[in-house]
Amino acid sequence: MELTRRSLIVRGGMASGAVALRAVSPITTLPKAHKAKIVVTGGHPGDPEYGCGGTIASFVEQGHEVVLLYLNGGAWPPTPAATRMAEAKRACELLGVRPAYAGQTNGAAIVDNVHYEDFAGRLNAEAPDAVFTHWMIDNHRDHRSIAMLSYDAWQKSGWKFALYYYEVSDGEDTMQFSPNRYVDITRMEPRKKAACYAHASQTPERYYALQDQVAHFRGLASGYTRAEAFVWQERSPFDILSPSAQI
Repeated sequence: MELTRRSLIVRGGMASGAVALRAVSPITTLPKAHKAKIVVTGGHPGDPEYGCGGTIASFVEQGHEVVLLYLNGGAWPPTPAATRMAEAKRACELLGVRPAYAGQTNGAAIVDNVHYEDFAGRLNAEAPDAVFTHWMIDNHRDHRSIAMLSYDAWQKSGWKFALYYYEVSDGEDTMQFSPNRYVDITRMEPRKKAACYAHASQTPERYYALQDQVAHFRGLASGYTRAEAFVWQERSPFDILSPSAQI
């Protein structure tokens, strides 16, 4: 399947005003007929949905397989993990994706040799073509932890898959984020909103409004009504968010 401006509309590069300049990067494309496997990792249920739910919906619409891999089940008193995971299941159904969990505990993330190996094993079992994860400089330690676990798995794989970073709740969580890729999510915004609001225990009316402000701002930077922004990791073997990418 060919990902072009007719299917998943993207722009790459640093933005100035309403104009986005194309990033100059070495691109290796996957076979044209390839259906991509994409894993989006997040600290908690809801993080991938808020950070890149529109992009996820676009991938699914184009026939690609997407898995949301959460570091933990999101349990935090008074809300039990069962509630959070049921909300995640509903959000994933709305987006047409599959949830998965890395088995850690909310607010008590562990990043050590054992957990590096465990996470790499879980990610490798999914055999992704691309992985999207949190930005390394997020205020929540669970976000930083899964970003490090994802990066280490990417490195240990020999840079086998493309790696991207996404943002959530800028200023409150994500700091110093300078994107070089943009995805138009204008048409997908209702799907993203529905998935975010499925996390009813997490005051979505507050957090979605904050994230939607980010989407409007990124849209201004890239020439769209709403956009999601990403950082493409150097040394990735290809760039699925390049308009020239064919996957």
